[in-house]
Amino acid sequence: MKTIIEPFKIKSVEPIYFNTKEERIAILDKACYNPFLIHSDDVLIDLLTDSGTSAMSSDQWAGIMKGDESYAGSPSFFRFEKVVQDITGMPVVIPTHQGRAAEKILFSILGGKGKYFISNTLFDTTRANIEFSGAEGIDCLCEEGKHPSIPAPFKGNMDIALLEKTIAQKGAVNIPLVIITITNNSGGGQPVSMQNIKEVKKVCQKNKIPLFIDACRFAENAYFIKLREEGYCDKPVKAIAQEIFSHADGCTMSAKKDAFANIGGFLAMHDNVLAIKCRNLLVITEGFPTYGGLAGRDLEAIAIGLNEVMEEHYLQYRIRSIEYLTNKLIDAKVPVMQPAGGHAVYLDAKEFLSHIPADQYPGQALVGALYIEGGIRGVEIGSLMFGKYDEYKKLVPAPMELVRLAIPRRVYTQSHIDYVAEVIIEVFNNRHAIKGLTITEEAPLLRHFTAKLKPVLKSPEESLPKNKQVLTYK
Repeated sequence: MKTIIEPFKIKSVEPIYFNTKEERIAILDKACYNPFLIHSDDVLIDLLTDSGTSAMSSDQWAGIMKGDESYAGSPSFFRFEKVVQDITGMPVVIPTHQGRAAEKILFSILGGKGKYFISNTLFDTTRANIEFSGAEGIDCLCEEGKHPSIPAPFKGNMDIALLEKTIAQKGAVNIPLVIITITNNSGGGQPVSMQNIKEVKKVCQKNKIPLFIDACRFAENAYFIKLREEGYCDKPVKAIAQEIFSHADGCTMSAKKDAFANIGGFLAMHDNVLAIKCRNLLVITEGFPTYGGLAGRDLEAIAIGLNEVMEEHYLQYRIRSIEYLTNKLIDAKVPVMQPAGGHAVYLDAKEFLSHIPADQYPGQALVGALYIEGGIRGVEIGSLMFGKYDEYKKLVPAPMELVRLAIPRRVYTQSHIDYVAEVIIEVFNNRHAIKGLTITEEAPLLRHFTAKLKPVLKSPEESLPKNKQVLTYK
């Protein structure tokens, strides 16, 4: 295939500050082996998240200058509202300062003890907001999605049989929502098929349960449907997106992903009764309903970005560049989620560091090794993020131990991606030198953001005081 070229020109640049491997060892130690605690100036290639890290277009920057900052009834809001309504078909649009704010409002109203929210896979803030309300989140990921190295076209799908079984066990009356995350972020950035969305909707209708879409990466998911699902190859991405939303009763979105914005999000829905409750809480926590915690300039940037993200030349480049990095790693025998996802490359840390047990957080150990070797910052999506403790305070590991390398939109070039591949391969070739980690400090919710860790002392020599040694006999 021909060289991938970025479908944009670079108008403004930001410097990268270089440091040495020795300096990075000290930086990681000072940050207690948590990449969230590293200053961004000390990171060479920042793949911690694709949320709010995109480069905005010249049209978005121009829109920012047009932003109207009226407290109520700003024309910027009405332009934003019209774009969201056009894409989702949902009449009620409630702006929030970011996606988790939309989740907080929604689950504060619908959640509570004894309630259950079912999903293909809930991401961290979604699950945390559910649990904070007293409710429980349940994942019903399809079987294909549980096996990183085995390719399948729609590994983000929900297991329909498991969904029906879970509804029967918990009782439909106790399930306020079923939520489909597109693409499935916790499951490797894998897409959900239109057929699966239709099947989930059918089950929801049968049980009178509303269906919501977590729409952070709706355009990437729509493009995968165009590429992989029969009957969609000739349909425009926007038409596919509109069809996705036509099967939903509502959605939440972080506009910091597929709208290229640095901040912002929204709730959209058909239910006017629920909307009144959401707006009432919005006024208390976010702001007036026509700005919802955002400046008018942010509303303008989001409205423009939502249309830009559905441009097919951009999506072709976006998906192909992730595939390019994934294929380079596969060629080097690096364990990686297959096929390539939409916004990130996911390393299979369980296989990559098979010598490190789950209770020593192999994903977090791999994140640290990538930073030390090449100044690359990623994030663990495994037992540090999603692990629980049983009644005996023993770790219940997450189903998968992944490391996500999320690629910011329109930020890095192909040479940056080639560098990332080289660093990962170098770490893989020296993987047996990497040690596990243990937690020294953690929060009760979303612990991965602030947890402090230290390396596990593995050998007898390391466990002894410096003035002692272990004698070995041959």
